[in-house]
Amino acid sequence: MTSRTVARRPVVSGRVHDVDALRGFALLGILAVNITFMASAYPGNLVDDPAFSSPLDDAARFAVASLFSMKFYLLFSFLFGYSFVLQMDAAERAGTAFVPRMLRRVLGLFVLGAAHIVLLYGGDVLTTYAAVCLVLLAMHRVSDKVALRTAGVIYAVVIASLVGSALFLDRSAFMPEHDEALAAAAAQTQAMLGPPADIIGHHLGGLDLLVVQAVSLQGPTALAMFLLGMVAARRRLFSDVGDQTSLLRRTQWIGFPVGLAGGTVYAALGADGNTWATAVSVLTAPFLTAAYVATLVRLMHSPGAAWVRAVLAPVGRVALTNYLAQSAVGIIVFTGVGLGLAGRASPPMLLLLAVVVFAGQAAVSAWWLTRHRYGPAEYVLRWFTTWRRPGR
Repeated sequence: MTSRTVARRPVVSGRVHDVDALRGFALLGILAVNITFMASAYPGNLVDDPAFSSPLDDAARFAVASLFSMKFYLLFSFLFGYSFVLQMDAAERAGTAFVPRMLRRVLGLFVLGAAHIVLLYGGDVLTTYAAVCLVLLAMHRVSDKVALRTAGVIYAVVIASLVGSALFLDRSAFMPEHDEALAAAAAQTQAMLGPPADIIGHHLGGLDLLVVQAVSLQGPTALAMFLLGMVAARRRLFSDVGDQTSLLRRTQWIGFPVGLAGGTVYAALGADGNTWATAVSVLTAPFLTAAYVATLVRLMHSPGAAWVRAVLAPVGRVALTNYLAQSAVGIIVFTGVGLGLAGRASPPMLLLLAVVVFAGQAAVSAWWLTRHRYGPAEYVLRWFTTWRRPGR
């Protein structure tokens, strides 16, 4: 065995319910961020809707930026890497070749993501995950040391590029003036209220920005988290929680001060509208993400709090279905094919709506899993991955 390979044994023989619960928790945070983009075109143009400028509106935006933005995307990416190893174990138990099986899964994920972009939400992450997973697949036999070093280098390059952009690039040269951005946001929000063709046009109109973000930020950070998740799964991070109490406590003590400070700076500087703010977020968001994970894991294993896992785990077990369903709810609530509330919901109302939608998903997911083994999207993807119809 070379230094670039690693001998593995199966990580687990069944589901890791803490991972399911964490994935469900990640979907709540992702919805809290995504719903602001589903509700109007102002966030996508990096401006605030002037119709919602009260102190309460500003406080809600600040809370989303400081506590949610990027943190749950990183968690979702980390768990994707963790589940990647579980997919390896599943292929090994089934006696099938892993690489062809995973390539089919990646292709299926990309097709679902492309349909998601066109029909439901232009801010899709599935296509980015599918593309980046090809890199992870090429690296799936590297040692833990190589994986960790690669993740560190990727993160350092991303941060260095952001700092370099902040120092040497004139954003005004390629960013529209504030009034122009407001006008574009108003026009795009109006398009969201039009017929299906206008809505699809709005989704496709953001493709260039989606690609730029995927290449420059989301893709690299996702790959770094994929690699960290892969190492965590190899080391059974969530399989032996009883032995991790001191580690979880240290993670909280370090992660919350650093992560909250970074989130506060990010929000105060204007979030994604400021390159320095983005650099701060990339640097500090992993700390807050880790603190969230440590807190939730400790809570789920504390006396009398097993109900937290029971509520969140079903959502995470059908995460793909729920991710797509969140976008479907956005279409129904905000666009012209549904209730047409685009541009009419305040930031506090969007936060409340995110909680209500997630609560509904938790209830429906628990009900569904009493009758079915897979969610609808998971069923289709598994069928394509294994090339045979799954048992229900």
